[in-house]
Amino acid sequence: MYRIESKIDVQSSAFKKNREEFLKILNEFKSNLEKVRHGAPEKAVSRHKERGKLLARERIDLLIDPNTPFLELSPMAAFGEYGNQFPSAGIITGIGVIHGKETLIIANDATVKGGTYIKETIKKHVRAQQIAIENCLPCVYMVDSGGIFLPEQSKVFADRFNFGRFFYNQARLSAMGVPQIAIVMGSCTAGGAYVPAMSDETIIVKKQGTIFIGGPPLVKAATGEVVSPEDLGGADVHTSISGVADHLAENDQHAIQICRNIFQTLESKEKQRLEISPVEDPFYDPEEIYGLAPIDFRKPVDSKEIIARMVDGSRFHEFKARYAPTLITGFANIMGYPVGILANNGVLFSESSLKGAHFVELCQSRKIPILFMQNITGFIVGKQYEHGGIAKDGAKFVHAVANADVPKFTVVFGGSFGAGNYAMAGRAYDPRLLFMWPNSRISVMGGEQASGVLIQVKEEQLAASGKTMNPEEREKLRAEILKKYEEEGSPYFSTSRLWDDGIIDPVDTRKIIAMGIAMSLNQKFPDMKNGVFRM
Repeated sequence: MYRIESKIDVQSSAFKKNREEFLKILNEFKSNLEKVRHGAPEKAVSRHKERGKLLARERIDLLIDPNTPFLELSPMAAFGEYGNQFPSAGIITGIGVIHGKETLIIANDATVKGGTYIKETIKKHVRAQQIAIENCLPCVYMVDSGGIFLPEQSKVFADRFNFGRFFYNQARLSAMGVPQIAIVMGSCTAGGAYVPAMSDETIIVKKQGTIFIGGPPLVKAATGEVVSPEDLGGADVHTSISGVADHLAENDQHAIQICRNIFQTLESKEKQRLEISPVEDPFYDPEEIYGLAPIDFRKPVDSKEIIARMVDGSRFHEFKARYAPTLITGFANIMGYPVGILANNGVLFSESSLKGAHFVELCQSRKIPILFMQNITGFIVGKQYEHGGIAKDGAKFVHAVANADVPKFTVVFGGSFGAGNYAMAGRAYDPRLLFMWPNSRISVMGGEQASGVLIQVKEEQLAASGKTMNPEEREKLRAEILKKYEEEGSPYFSTSRLWDDGIIDPVDTRKIIAMGIAMSLNQKFPDMKNGVFRM
């Protein structure tokens, strides 16, 4: 592979200005992330520790192998909602390594409303299990939850992907032969009792963990019986009488050690083999991305300059370099792993779509993971392009992406607008992981375009009834639309609602994608299969 020749002057005033502006955005993100990670009420944290319990992230740190990373998912779920009373939606999820095995970890945070579940908590739990299913990852459930947050019960109970989906997913994972271990480190109430009951092995902490379908208040209301939590469903009950739990732990640390011991007995599955190269740092400094990341989306950004600061040795074997240059395609290595990269360099034309579809098929046939780098306004519009068949050519691209069963990963490094989001493996196209940079934006179209469309529609409606809009009314409507799109297009708005798997520092993109590829190798990639391409 040839090294990308950078054409960026990192000493230029434009580069330095962009870097300065980006660092403001990045520092704001890091400040918000820090607030979320320490967002639980001090009183709740103190009470938790007084009981001899570790915090959720402390538990995870002890569980994973020493000096290995933990890829936390959606740490800013529910950010800006509920008065920020549910930091991280009260649950920590992510991927870590336990005795050399990539593992999906789900840990309730009992310092946040007792670890109870709101809509975003459930979405985050289900998303984590989906990742486990797609990548055949063993699961560890660190249970410390009061169950559904009752004031929000109508939003979390009855629908397809609500609370009951947890147990459906556990049954599916079990049928796939994927190990699941539960550590009951606190309350495990009502429907939540099925988490340990449906796991392969369950550990419960003495005088701390409890499991019951109905807690003491419900038992009293239903039957009149008065019983303590410990006598109803404590560790002694479930390890010596009911058999619901398999291992009795003295404390959090002991429970975590038992879980690690269990992992030593798990079968090692056959993995997908890739031609892995020695790891190299990029030739160019990855922090130069700060001066390149798009802030003003009206200014073009050469995505090859971004790629050069992410891939091993800054080497890139470009595919169709002279054809359809608004979509960059080619092969590279990221921390030794081979990867096919598609990166936007402008609007998508028919030629870009055909090039993208061709390249995705190459990756699929060669069983190489794909990385989509999104900075896209969408497909080209206009009479000339509609007559030229942009719809059918775009459909070929969408077909190829939808049916590509090699692991797909998506990073939104700029804008993600309209159908361009779909073709470049947006959330609806099931990338294994999807992350956003803190400067990114996502919406059906940009605010300026939306204001133009909606004002025109409004004026046509008024004209039909013989009315007009004066300049002041027009400007007021425009300002309202821009404000709405500014708020709803924010990466914080997206990540709060789990439209992505988290906002990340651009410099971390390289190692995060490498971790994603590593976890995706726990099962063989399926053979290539496509649908009907309209020719």
